[in-house]
Amino acid sequence: MNQTLTTIFALTVACVTGTAQAQDVRGDAKAGASKVAMCIGCHGIQGYQASFPEVHKVPMISGQGAGYIAASLVAYQKGERKHPTMRSIANSLTEQDIADVSAFYENQVAPSTATKPAREPSVQVAELLKRGACISCHGDNFAKPIDPSYPKVAGQHADYLYVALKSYKIDKNPQVGRTNGVMAGIAQQFTNQELKQLADYIGRLDGDLKTVPQAKFR
Repeated sequence: MNQTLTTIFALTVACVTGTAQAQDVRGDAKAGASKVAMCIGCHGIQGYQASFPEVHKVPMISGQGAGYIAASLVAYQKGERKHPTMRSIANSLTEQDIADVSAFYENQVAPSTATKPAREPSVQVAELLKRGACISCHGDNFAKPIDPSYPKVAGQHADYLYVALKSYKIDKNPQVGRTNGVMAGIAQQFTNQELKQLADYIGRLDGDLKTVPQAKFR
């Protein structure tokens, strides 16, 4: 087992334990529908773009796994993700709110059954995917993560993926960056150009992620 896979395995064990604890609070998708007013202004508008820390499309979260959405919001609360707006929003949520909102977004899109990307990577991108052991965490078609707290990434906006991947390389910046033992180690292996190649490929894949406009934006 190479060093990357060894690190992933060790941190996955810890992550599974944490996820099991988080699942003690059960989400109610119906209750979540009444708690997403602060989310839909960005995540409920197709093609909406953020300008911090650089211009990129706001990530699609409809169809994303509830465990990942919950883990992300908790990471903002803890300061492990340093986006000021998202941290402010996350800090306003209780554990039950997070569970309900996460269940709501997971249930908006039925998961696909695809197990293999319809689009094959180039030889160069295939080598990058192998180096990062990407499928070992994000699963079949990059949409069947091995742990609920890991994201589906197939079909996510490529520009967002690129910004997110770069953020794991940022250290000691109070406003920008992400702290994650697995992803930081993986992202550091790549140049920004290589991260962009990965993001562009994964963003072109068919996946579960969608932007589902809410009633006030339709």
